Amino acid sequence: MTEQKKLLLVDGNSLAYRAFFALPLLNNEKGIHTNAVYGFTMILTKMLEEEKPSHMLVAFDAGKTTFRHKTFKEYKGGRQKTPPELSEQMPFIRELLNAYQVKTYELENFEADDIIGTLAKSAEKEGYTVKIVSGDKDLTQLSSEHTTVAITKKGITEVENYTPAHVKEKYGLEPKQIIDMKGLMGDSSDNIPGVPGVGEKTAIKLLKQFDTVEKLLESISEVSGNKLKEKLEEFKDQAVMSKELATITTEAPIEVGVAELTYAGPVMDKVVGLYKELGFNTLLEKLGEGESAGEEEELEEIQVEICSEVKEDMLLSPSSLVVEQMSEHYHDEPIVGFSIVNDSGAFFIPSEAGLASEAFKAWLEDESKKKWIFDSKKAQVALKWQGVHLKGAEFDVLLAAYLLNPASSYEDVASVAKEKGIQLVSSDETVYGKGAKRACPEENSLADHLARKGMAITRLYDRLLDDLKKNEQLELYEDLELPLSVILGEMESEGVQVDIDRLKNMGAELSAKLKEVEEKIHELAGEPFNVNSPKQLGVILFDKLQLPVIKKTKTGYSTSADVLEKLADQHEIVQYLLHYRQIGKLHSTYVEGLLKVIKQDTHRVHTRFNQALTQTGRLSSIDPNLQNIPIRLEEGRKIRQAFIPSKKDWLIFAADYSQIELRVLAHISKDENLIEAFTNDMDIHTKTAMDVFHVEADEVTANMRRQAKAVNFGIVYGISDYGLSQSLGITRKAAGEFITRYLESFKGVKEYMDESIQEAKQKGFVTTLLQRRRYIPEITSRNFNLRGFAERTAMNTPIQGSAADIIKKAMIDMAEALKKEKLESKLLLQVHDELIFEAPKEEIHILEKLVPEVMENALKLDVPLKVDYSHGPSWYDAK
Repeated sequence: MTEQKKLLLVDGNSLAYRAFFALPLLNNEKGIHTNAVYGFTMILTKMLEEEKPSHMLVAFDAGKTTFRHKTFKEYKGGRQKTPPELSEQMPFIRELLNAYQVKTYELENFEADDIIGTLAKSAEKEGYTVKIVSGDKDLTQLSSEHTTVAITKKGITEVENYTPAHVKEKYGLEPKQIIDMKGLMGDSSDNIPGVPGVGEKTAIKLLKQFDTVEKLLESISEVSGNKLKEKLEEFKDQAVMSKELATITTEAPIEVGVAELTYAGPVMDKVVGLYKELGFNTLLEKLGEGESAGEEEELEEIQVEICSEVKEDMLLSPSSLVVEQMSEHYHDEPIVGFSIVNDSGAFFIPSEAGLASEAFKAWLEDESKKKWIFDSKKAQVALKWQGVHLKGAEFDVLLAAYLLNPASSYEDVASVAKEKGIQLVSSDETVYGKGAKRACPEENSLADHLARKGMAITRLYDRLLDDLKKNEQLELYEDLELPLSVILGEMESEGVQVDIDRLKNMGAELSAKLKEVEEKIHELAGEPFNVNSPKQLGVILFDKLQLPVIKKTKTGYSTSADVLEKLADQHEIVQYLLHYRQIGKLHSTYVEGLLKVIKQDTHRVHTRFNQALTQTGRLSSIDPNLQNIPIRLEEGRKIRQAFIPSKKDWLIFAADYSQIELRVLAHISKDENLIEAFTNDMDIHTKTAMDVFHVEADEVTANMRRQAKAVNFGIVYGISDYGLSQSLGITRKAAGEFITRYLESFKGVKEYMDESIQEAKQKGFVTTLLQRRRYIPEITSRNFNLRGFAERTAMNTPIQGSAADIIKKAMIDMAEALKKEKLESKLLLQVHDELIFEAPKEEIHILEKLVPEVMENALKLDVPLKVDYSHGPSWYDAK
């Protein structure tokens, strides 16, 4: 018995349009519209399930112009432009078809209909049964004894099957007469004119009598009705042309044969990954009930070799490498094991065996041996503590995944793998436990877990790289984030020297200051009480001193910081309370906190830089957080006195970008006033005040400049009239008027803001100068507050993100410059727009020239970047 040959042909553009307009606008978590993809998926999966084709193809239109335009220039001329919300979904539809291993085809100068018509007739001759799926009834002309045309109905997944018998039943015509019918009645959707005044009923009646357009036009005298006769006579040529336009060619010069269209079925991990990316949870659930590749992979048996010694044939390039530690605080923490996965197999190496193997350590330090890792910085630092300098980290799963979806927080390999539909590896928490119960499992379980991690990394490699290429982010990944991770690893390993005695003295000074402020608070309150007790403080402020109640909680009066700030002008005691809290935080967080994390043998702190956390691309630091020391307070600024060079006769050198975000705004917005100010090295806040208040420079008052400064920085962070009113202590109306005047003066900024919001609505994301993305799903929210936040985010992310990219680029360039100049100076910290170095005294004069030169040329803008620098015996003195 021969296997049945069945060809399924799908009109890709038609189905995408039908799906888009049939379903309400849907968004995934990244803000990308998904309704067309979802509808397309529904009809695709239904047809595959029902038809079970042996061969399949989806045809797409190649462009706006076809051979029919030579006949009639206005063909399809009335169609509206494709909505951007649909255009952005077309790449995902193609990705879906790729995941299902469905071949696609398009042909210049021809429509999808022509590809389908040609393949259908060719397949019929070769003994195939053909099923055509479209939303366009024009294709019903192709129905025959061996070809059925399924036309989608209103509900998208419901179709009406047109066989010759059904065409006869519905219209009383043969399928080939559909062309004649279109020739007479025309088709408004394709702008086919037909004969004016002839509708479907009249056309069918005429064709039943005369069979074809040509025969009808030869026998006009036999037509009943003078008016109809006149129309047919007048529009003879138009009727013939319209029939020609409506005719689907079955002889298009396609270069694909039916035999090449074998349908092999979906690649399920690709399907699952795409469904997850698009947020198709219902479809994922259906897969879970059926043949989910994720479930199959989770049960998949793997072979892992436990190696008590490392052999040369294990050390291939490339290899996925896992350097496993139990603690999140990875500095100076023991490595519990390694795994290597490559073409030779999957290997687990106990930590003792790995660190005792000279061959393994040489492989780790060999730049030419390429390693694929999850969080290469962590692996680099972990090995550095063991005296091994990791090199050749060619691919980092964490960084790639972060760039593709900066809103997600990836805890481990499993979190990325599962997002991409690879359920091969369990989470670390599942294997090790949580909190106090966290423990290393026995060797076989550990070996299995690490090998699975390595296998998942290997499977993710191509997928993540492909996604980076599609997003045009490969350069951002390869030239910025990956080399930066090496520099950050070196900075973390190096650490920063702390003067413990000075820090302890500061602690004593802060304790004394706390006591002094507390006594003043008691004096103003008229009695002693526990200042740290919200309940007792509430009684003093609101019962005894009768201050206005701003907010209440379930347990009494609220004494939160925002409440105290609103009461600041009501009573002298409030200012002392705010000061008391600031000093208390300095003492607990930055003195006692720092003393706990200083390494006692070296007197250094080793902060960890989060490279894959913020959605703007900014770095953050933890354990300890050295970026948030409150320097507006003199006591806070003095904390920096404790950070000193690690060697005698060395100095701290600090360099920071001046107003980098406003300079980026000038570049992105192309605003002439901003560009003029920065190009001529004017004070930007004075310039803004001049333009907004329409005064000369010498007429700008301190208050004008203060207001201009608030708006300048407010624009960067997406200021609202409410936010500006709070910042300047003016009414919301006055703040709104000020913003309006600013935007009238800086028209380029206004255009940039509008374009950013529009871009976010169209694409679902905005980008920085170096193609970093931030997805903003709330941009289409019906909630006014959410949408307002999203619009401000759309405006400020390209500015903040580009500034973050510039300083990251500067760090890479500085590392290369220090190496090239063979300097001993070292980069210690990055804090917002500032780089902190330690350097020998004799190298300071070199840094004074080199650092600004490198930082100011990190990225060429339409305005100059400017760097201020200073140096001193401590971080505090380098100001």
